[in-house]
Amino acid sequence: MTFENYLQQFEDILNHPENYPAYQDEEYYQYTKMNWARMGRWLKRFEPNSDFDHFVKSIAEKQQWIIITEPWCGDAAHSVPMLAKMASQNSNITLDIQLRDSAPFLIDSYLTNGGKSIPILVIRDENGQDLAVWGPRPTACQDLFLKLKEQGVDFSEIKEEIQKWYNADKGVAIQKEIQSLL
Repeated sequence: MTFENYLQQFEDILNHPENYPAYQDEEYYQYTKMNWARMGRWLKRFEPNSDFDHFVKSIAEKQQWIIITEPWCGDAAHSVPMLAKMASQNSNITLDIQLRDSAPFLIDSYLTNGGKSIPILVIRDENGQDLAVWGPRPTACQDLFLKLKEQGVDFSEIKEEIQKWYNADKGVAIQKEIQSLL
């Protein structure tokens, strides 16, 4: 689906959770509400930096950026709007959003340590060949996550620390990492 379709479905989930079995779970629904606000904030505030902007605008060949995600995912609430803004800087890049938990289950080909971690960005050339895969979060953020998990920190505290990391980083790491992949 397009990013606009994804936003429409996201909003529909918030307005009609009864139509989406997973979101009838109050915890998932609350995550989704929080993530909607986070995404909105990044869509308003995030702009690719001048180095990345120059880089992405210089991509001359057609590319398809596929983001595997779900509205309930906290990391996706930060990364997906940034990736969408990055892709929108160049008409040679088309963006396709695939839901992790819906067929065709593209995530099964892009597992992280055997798990279905999201978001995952798959960058393909015009022939459908993978050029790069990124995700589920910037390396420094992933390192923080793994460190806190190893220390046995409560998951709610881990989520709070990850949130602080994204807010402090402001999308710098993700831009550097995407640029280094291409």
